[in-house]
Amino acid sequence: MKDIFKDLNDGTKHLIDAASIATVLGTLVEMLPSIAALFTICWTAIRIYETDTIQGLLGKKKDAELK
Repeated sequence: MKDIFKDLNDGTKHLIDAASIATVLGTLVEMLPSIAALFTICWTAIRIYETDTIQGLLGKKKDAELK
């Protein structure tokens, strides 16, 4: 399965992260619909899942790859 997030550069990921944070804040003050909150939860879960720490805990990356 192709990792579509590997093709994104860091600037794009940061931009999407910023949009995600803005969505969270907007949702908390009830300015955005529930679908925006769902998008934010999904995106945040994906970003957490792809971190080296979580990948290491799941045994997806060996110690040498983490360095």
